[in-house]
Amino acid sequence: MSFEFTIPELGENIETGTVAKIIVSVGDQVKKDQSLIELETDKAVIEVPANKAGKISKILVSEGEEVKVGQSILVIDEGDGEKPREKSEEDSGKKAKKAEPEEKEEKTEEVKPPKETKKPEKGKQTTSAAASGAKKTINFVIPDLGENIESGTIAKILVSTGDNIKKEQGLLELETDKAVVEVPSEIGGKVKEIFVKEGDTVKVGQKILSIETRDSGETEKPEEPEISETEETEPTAEYPEEKEKESFKGEESEREEEISEKPGMEKKYQPELPSPMKRTVAPAAPSVRRFAREIGIDINEVSGTGPGGRISIEDVKSFAKMLNKQKAVSDNVLRGIEAEKLPDFSKWGEIEVKPMSKVREKTAKHLAYAWATIPHVTQFDKADITDLEKLRKEFGKKVESAGGKLTVTGILLKVISSAFKVFPQFNASVDLVNSQVIYKKYHNIGIAVDTDRGLLVPVIRNVDRKNLIDLSVELTAIAEKARNAKLTLEDMQGGNFSISNLGGIGGSGFTPVVNSPEVAVLGVSRSQMEPVFTDGNFIPRLMLPLSLSYDHRLIDGADAARFLRWVCEALEKPFKILVEG
Repeated sequence: MSFEFTIPELGENIETGTVAKIIVSVGDQVKKDQSLIELETDKAVIEVPANKAGKISKILVSEGEEVKVGQSILVIDEGDGEKPREKSEEDSGKKAKKAEPEEKEEKTEEVKPPKETKKPEKGKQTTSAAASGAKKTINFVIPDLGENIESGTIAKILVSTGDNIKKEQGLLELETDKAVVEVPSEIGGKVKEIFVKEGDTVKVGQKILSIETRDSGETEKPEEPEISETEETEPTAEYPEEKEKESFKGEESEREEEISEKPGMEKKYQPELPSPMKRTVAPAAPSVRRFAREIGIDINEVSGTGPGGRISIEDVKSFAKMLNKQKAVSDNVLRGIEAEKLPDFSKWGEIEVKPMSKVREKTAKHLAYAWATIPHVTQFDKADITDLEKLRKEFGKKVESAGGKLTVTGILLKVISSAFKVFPQFNASVDLVNSQVIYKKYHNIGIAVDTDRGLLVPVIRNVDRKNLIDLSVELTAIAEKARNAKLTLEDMQGGNFSISNLGGIGGSGFTPVVNSPEVAVLGVSRSQMEPVFTDGNFIPRLMLPLSLSYDHRLIDGADAARFLRWVCEALEKPFKILVEG
């Protein structure tokens, strides 16, 4: 049995990625959880594993190609039942026998009605129509591309006249003012005629090509039962829970395991984030799903308040109101800020234009948003680390024997975690939409890492539960993963505070930008010997410059000065951590 492997859900707000490397080849036997491709998103490079074992029969993408969540990337033959039969048929040259199983497979796919529990008789009628072999031509039009997107430019046409295509296969790449979107086919069939060419500007609803398919039409099968079910079982705006359960009984039994693992939205705020590879399906009735689509809401982002996290129409409405309020807050903050058009620099000399990498593009947008929305203030101070440096060298060999390296950054992880206990407002986030402050009980700290792909901030989790050796080993490992482009999305998420150490490069101070939704970031510059006046004499001491940028909406200047002074004193006298932290 063959099945198409699709790109799974990659994480929050991540819909697309670029195929960095294809790890397997046609004919390879793969095991479950074996890596298939490396996918570069705007946050990290992810290895996408197989969810079933089998043999690779076809690869549908190429390296460098941009793909999206749900897109088919390769075909896997599962099991051995059909393979020996096909081989023996080829050897014997019996073409008639070879044609027979293909027909059966085609019938098997069409016999599956989208909802057998509802209207089984109608499903049988659709099957008989498909089996009749009648064909018809369907005009494919540009589908709804998203909120406020009405048109786009055809960047690339992916099919040609006469091609046999499958359902959800990409037809063309469409460039809008927000992104380049691959438009998939809603049906399978043969491309009969293409009405547009690359570079054309098209709008939603415009005819772009015609597809010859069976008379039943693959688009009619799933839509007809869903609409009729909604109209007959739930005709009003109020949807009784009993009817929802009955109409979705089969779907709930398939997802019972997933729903039990994720009650409501509680897991979203836990320090241990769910795996980005796991694709969950929102528990909601067909009518609720249709309502969400009509108002442009992703049903998978809505938190359900019903039993087992079940989503109702009221939940969708509440989520839509929250998004509108967030947009209003953002619009108020950014009102009047417009991007200026750059001049033609080529008039004054030779230039070279290079597209931004996804990491750089995401970094630019995120930091621009953080700078525009967070009122930044930076506090400066210096710590005398003369004695600490002696201790660091003394215990450095022990840490190296464990596989890590004892650095100032590793020591600061422990110091900042202890400071959270004295100054909890630095381990928090501001929620202006709901006018509240979220205080976090877990200590996750991000470490800025300079890579050839741009600035990445992997997160060290549960710092308060680990000793200095554990933190040093983990810090060394995750920095290496960042430089080798092996970070996962989970490695990059869930940070509460960031540390950016530029001491290895140089400089006497800088003003780091707060990494929203965090409220503070610590900048570390190069330490150097300075004369310090003590007991009537100037004594050479090793001084470490520190700079603390913070969100003035939550943190007052006096609290920031106290926090940074506490950090300096903890570096100067580590016993302070045991006494106060």
